Amino acid sequence: MKIVFAPDSFKGTLSADRICELLDEKAKLIFPGCETVGIPVSDGGEGAVDVVVSATKGEFREIVAKGPMGKDVNAKYGIFHKDSAIIEMATASGLPLVPVEERDVRRASTYGTGELIADALERGIRKFHIAIGGSATNDGGIGCAAALGVRFLDENGQELEALPVNLHKIHSIDMSHINPHVQESDFVVMCDVTNPLLGETGATYIFGPQKGADEEDKKFLEAGMENYAKVLEKTFGKDIASTPGAGAAGGLGAGLMAFVNARLNRGIETVLGILDFDHVIEGADLVVTGEGMMDYQSVYGKVPFGVGSAAKKQNIPCVAIVGGMGKDAANIYEYGVDSIITTINGAMPIEDALDRAEELFSNAAERLLRMVRVGMSMK
Repeated sequence: MKIVFAPDSFKGTLSADRICELLDEKAKLIFPGCETVGIPVSDGGEGAVDVVVSATKGEFREIVAKGPMGKDVNAKYGIFHKDSAIIEMATASGLPLVPVEERDVRRASTYGTGELIADALERGIRKFHIAIGGSATNDGGIGCAAALGVRFLDENGQELEALPVNLHKIHSIDMSHINPHVQESDFVVMCDVTNPLLGETGATYIFGPQKGADEEDKKFLEAGMENYAKVLEKTFGKDIASTPGAGAAGGLGAGLMAFVNARLNRGIETVLGILDFDHVIEGADLVVTGEGMMDYQSVYGKVPFGVGSAAKKQNIPCVAIVGGMGKDAANIYEYGVDSIITTINGAMPIEDALDRAEELFSNAAERLLRMVRVGMSMK
């Protein structure tokens, strides 16, 4: 019997690695002699670098980069298969890097993300997977582009500092000094949102407020983005701003599509592809996945959605262990997850559930696998 464990972490309580260990212990207890494979999974958000580096036996690379507000930060990315990198833009340009009292969305920059890409290019990396969630920025990706050598010019041909406060001044874009290795490279952006760059559902109006933008900031930045979108279309000959995902990470989606010709792909699909997940589960009798909270959002690219969909293609039963279930959690049944079990086994304060996370998960794993054994014995 072959059982594959493919969980996401339970944020703040259990790592995906520890979850795999707990599942392995219970599987060996309930099914002595079974073959087990543990492969932590990420949906392309926080933790994606750690998951990929661990699974591929890659390495971490850490550099000093410019944070969102220009202060130096220690930022890392992963290198795997010798020629590939996985980068989380949040490590250099993420919202948690900026204390609330220091947030200024008009000056927050993605320059540090560009520095991570530039460092990898100089190390010979030519295949990039970039996760763009959790940004502190609303600069349309101009900071990232500037770190790669792109220049933004005003109507007098003078170079502008690549900050969102100058988006409305951009008259032309000079690509002549972009890092030459960009053209030799392939870029995939892990993006699970479909927002365009502009408008009521765009980068500024949807994501700006969580980065500190008030009503005046939103009007100012949207006007800048409108000007920037026109210059992008004039420069590249296509309407990048309207492309689904262009508004992700404060417009970094648009910037990466424009300046490095990136493709946007679902985070979970990208990670599972890197992990060669379809091959990993070949011949499995059962797949066990899970996440901290399963609800209506789970079918929109979360780990159980990706894992369940992959198992369904190969007609492999798949079950999920979750910390809790919210509204419309059962929608996941349409995507290959056949059953859900929660770790909570009685009424308790949330603080107790978090403190006892390992104990509760272990208990749930045993309950689940015992039920699987019962099912296997039924005619």
